[in-house]
Amino acid sequence: MEFFNFHTHQFTNQSNVLELVNQYPHEFDAAIPFYSIGIHPWYISDERLESDLKIIEEKLQTKNCLAIGECGLDKRIEQPFENQVLVFEKQLALAERYKKPVVIHCVAAFQEVIEIKKKLKISVPMIIHGFSKNSQLVNQLIAAGFYISFGKYLLRNPELKSVFQNVPNDKFLLETDTIEEGIQQVYDLASEYKEMNLKELQGIISSNYKDIFARE
Repeated sequence: MEFFNFHTHQFTNQSNVLELVNQYPHEFDAAIPFYSIGIHPWYISDERLESDLKIIEEKLQTKNCLAIGECGLDKRIEQPFENQVLVFEKQLALAERYKKPVVIHCVAAFQEVIEIKKKLKISVPMIIHGFSKNSQLVNQLIAAGFYISFGKYLLRNPELKSVFQNVPNDKFLLETDTIEEGIQQVYDLASEYKEMNLKELQGIISSNYKDIFARE
């Protein structure tokens, strides 16, 4: 593995890239080799909830399913927040049961996510994907035990440079999410911001991958 793409919606099947492809239970594609699977807060369906959770639980017991998610909380959508919390907590319970990391979607609900992690005493790694906020929040999340993944906004917003530079090297991952740029472009910018060569960055990401995904 030269490159690890922590979160993508596009399977590109490159031999030198390990891609953690986001999957939804009702649209599962068995041809994708490594994936996360979860109920995104945008796509919560009360009618489908139990069947979605059953599919997720089945897939979590396979080696190709590396994580649960993306799941989480989003205060900028119409889905009732209380229902989002309920569905999120059900998925966190599955993550704990099957010892799988969690890919987290969070919009304007970081304090609630931190509180839920603490309340439920979640021990598996929890990774905030697509981070775009400030150093104060990133420090708070890291202190609460979260990992942080950067991608689209790192490429799009130069103001994230200083935020990313201050994230400890053992606490971040890189991703493409839905952007057209490849993971190598994210690595190139990240290595520039961290003032290290590509090989050093690859070593850091590889180490973080093992800490998160290769746990006993």
